[in-house]
Amino acid sequence: MRQVFLDTETTGLSAEQGDRIIEIGCIEMVNRRLSGRTLHRYVNPGRASHPDALKVHGLTDEFLADKPSFGQIADEVAEFIAGAELVIHNAEFDIGFLDAEFDRLKRPRTLDVAGAVTDSLLLARELFPGKGNSLDALCKRLEVDNSAREYHGALLDAGLLAEVYLRMTRGQKTLVIDGAGDAAGGAALVQVDLSTYALPVIEPTPEEEAAHAALLCELDKDSKGKTVYRVLAPA
Repeated sequence: MRQVFLDTETTGLSAEQGDRIIEIGCIEMVNRRLSGRTLHRYVNPGRASHPDALKVHGLTDEFLADKPSFGQIADEVAEFIAGAELVIHNAEFDIGFLDAEFDRLKRPRTLDVAGAVTDSLLLARELFPGKGNSLDALCKRLEVDNSAREYHGALLDAGLLAEVYLRMTRGQKTLVIDGAGDAAGGAALVQVDLSTYALPVIEPTPEEEAAHAALLCELDKDSKGKTVYRVLAPA
């Protein structure tokens, strides 16, 4: 399975009103392991960034003046994402900008090139209903180090998203762990037959039951009555 974690920075918030991509970052993962392939390009948008956008990405018009246009990197972008599952945080935003750039060049749109798109923001909202699910919030919740993120940067954010995505979908603690051994190359995992163990059942105290009921009420409130535990609990 080939996935590409993708992020863009833009001159503003509206592709429909002519805002443009100024940076794109892509990181490739194959079978849930980083391949080492990345694509990172700065882009001259041919227009100034909105002041609010500049505060977010810090890429000045002077810095971007000698960078290639999107048309000059379009082949690279299309080749890198071809056939891959794109994983994007708030995918509608980035896909909208990519499609606008491809439309200007009369090229096939993003989903005509890539295999599929997964929106990690929607996934996060399903996992953490009622909580903050920005990339920064997810990094904090899932203990992903984002201390280098002074400004938003496309390649940096794509890398953080890859870490966040793996932790949301498997609970993996690092990108270098696989089933053959630990992160330091230690011994392989040993399978244990748990049926040989008699596990004690510890009954909750009345105080613990009350605290659990209160927690379920909070979850019901946050998820608008969709608490799975209540649905699955025996009558």
